[in-house]
Amino acid sequence: MEDLEVEELKKYKFEIGPIRPPSEGGSHSLLIRVTCNCPWSKCKFCYGTPYGREKFRKRGLEEIIKDIQSIKNIEDVIKRLAARFGSMDWVSHIIDPLFLYGKFFDELDDTEYKNIQSIINVYNWMCSGEKTVFLQDANSLVMSSKDLVTILKYIKKHFPQVERITSYARSSTLSRKSLNDLIMLKNAGLDRLHVGLESGDDDVLKYVNKGATADDHIIGGKKAKKAKIELSEYIMPGLGGKKLSRQHAENTARVINEINPDYVRSRPYTPNPLTPLYEEMINGEFELLTPHEYLKELKILVKNLNFEGRLCFDHMMNFWMKKDGKPLFSRNYEGYKFPDEKGRVLSLIDEGLSIDESVHEHKLEYLA
Repeated sequence: MEDLEVEELKKYKFEIGPIRPPSEGGSHSLLIRVTCNCPWSKCKFCYGTPYGREKFRKRGLEEIIKDIQSIKNIEDVIKRLAARFGSMDWVSHIIDPLFLYGKFFDELDDTEYKNIQSIINVYNWMCSGEKTVFLQDANSLVMSSKDLVTILKYIKKHFPQVERITSYARSSTLSRKSLNDLIMLKNAGLDRLHVGLESGDDDVLKYVNKGATADDHIIGGKKAKKAKIELSEYIMPGLGGKKLSRQHAENTARVINEINPDYVRSRPYTPNPLTPLYEEMINGEFELLTPHEYLKELKILVKNLNFEGRLCFDHMMNFWMKKDGKPLFSRNYEGYKFPDEKGRVLSLIDEGLSIDESVHEHKLEYLA
């Protein structure tokens, strides 16, 4: 017998991009795609590969509003099903391609796959308390502030239980936004921005074709902080290779100190075979640091850090290990509070340097 609520659930879908920050709840954060792909896609270490090098596109306001309405519809149907079956656990048995379509995942057509993907994202978000929303993709602030405010208000209206709305942003875009626009976005509900700082050294930034300068990072970061938007900056140990290692560390610390972000998240450079920097490494133009050299560079950076935020190693790309096989640094999203735990981080770095390099190399090879 046909179940009307299950059939209704199959009607809805919305756009979901490929990546999101792990600290935003991973699969438990509601994902709303406001732009598609990366507007730059020229960084030598990334080259837009997370987005399949697809062309950047701003999504239309009506398109996005329609997606948010689809999310609301999915949420409503799941609530009705949970009430009927007595729990969310029972609903999980419905969210299965075999149950909904009589097919395995790899047999679904594009519409069916997007439907299942959408339902799963909303279901996971509901199970986690419906606290966080992440606006995809790589640089949502490239949208007009007026349209972004409309989207934020629409989200808050339909999902008043949401505690945090966050997004990626490029420093070059953030630095050009007016302070009034950022305050307006904050007041509309934008709580946190994730920014790929990568390096605070202009030579490194130019070499990897980041499309931003140290001044862009500082101006954009300070502006976000002044607007009272929480700021999470990503740094990339090893990005300067052997040649620029020291200045990369020292100037990255300088820029962080100037900005004073809420979070600094370490993402050590890991070679990606689909990028220009990997080709330069293969050709000998770029010399990858050894695991101990990464730690020595990190030690210079940490010694020079003088900010009041948290330093986080919340990703497996921080490949260093202890003798017992556990990660050298905590992978907790809140990381280490500075300046209080600066000494602890330096002690951990020294511990990593005391361990045979082969222990770290094994993990680095696995990531590459």
